[in-house]
Amino acid sequence: MKKGILLSLVCLLLLGGCGKIPTLKNGEEAVVTFKKGDEEHMISAEELFEELKNSFGLDATIKLVDTYILEKEFADYVDEAKENAKNFVDAQVESLGGEQEFLTELRNQTGYTDREAYENYLYMSYMQSHAIEEYAKSIVTDKEIKAYYDKDAKEDVEVYQILITPEVKDSMTSDEKKEAESAAKKKAEEVIKKLNESKDENKLDTFKKLVKEYSEDESTKDKDGNMGYINYSDLDSNYDELLDALYKLKNGEYSKKVITTELGYHVIYRNASKDKAKLEDMKDEIIETLANEKMSSDKDISLNSMKYYRELYNMNIVDSTLDRQYGIYLNNLANSSTTNSAN
Repeated sequence: MKKGILLSLVCLLLLGGCGKIPTLKNGEEAVVTFKKGDEEHMISAEELFEELKNSFGLDATIKLVDTYILEKEFADYVDEAKENAKNFVDAQVESLGGEQEFLTELRNQTGYTDREAYENYLYMSYMQSHAIEEYAKSIVTDKEIKAYYDKDAKEDVEVYQILITPEVKDSMTSDEKKEAESAAKKKAEEVIKKLNESKDENKLDTFKKLVKEYSEDESTKDKDGNMGYINYSDLDSNYDELLDALYKLKNGEYSKKVITTELGYHVIYRNASKDKAKLEDMKDEIIETLANEKMSSDKDISLNSMKYYRELYNMNIVDSTLDRQYGIYLNNLANSSTTNSAN
């Protein structure tokens, strides 16, 4: 089987088609023949296979193995992964000004010479990332879920905000940018001062007035600054400072210090809160959060996930040379991970 496949590739790639295949005296099929005078020599398919196996065999084997396993295990994700790869390349082609420009950049940056090969590489990367994520979810324990729920899961909170955005432009000098940042922060501090000095019994009434006067957030300004009910899962890590400040407030309190995010400077008001959702209603969300934490902190998770799926499918490398190479490959990866962790 292996020689038949190899010969087919040779015929297709090197000869453009084969006629009758020469054979050696021992019956092995030849892929290259030499003749000078009465002296003849042949390179057999078996020789070529052994050479390719020793040089590139493990990489090819792992690629074939993982492609089979991932496409079987995550068949429902295949189309999405292919679409993601295509969309990524389409975006690159558009940003670089055309197909030819993309191919030139591709060759210079990656060594790939055609779009199809690169798309296939991206496709497998998406499949592997999906597999790692699903593996990470599978190793989250009930104990971890309960501990996270008790300590870190929060109630939904209704919040109002005033956002001051620095008037920074790319053409500004660094000093001008600092000045713009400082002016915006002073405005936010002015808001807090007015809240502190307000005689309104209900500080929210004052807050709403100040929204109209100060806030530059077009999405909430017409709603008195109301952001609705939010939770940690609703915003990414860029807004941790805002969320941390929010959960330190009680209902009816506002932030006494300016909050900084990538959008600018915020003053927030915590108006109301709901009861924390039940564990069973938050379980999927918690598992996803904990899985993401594992993927960020566990340097071995990529290696362990693929080992897990290969073992799940009872992968057995029959060829002794490739099996030995695979063992060395796993050992090297493990040692590399240990070294990186120590550093």
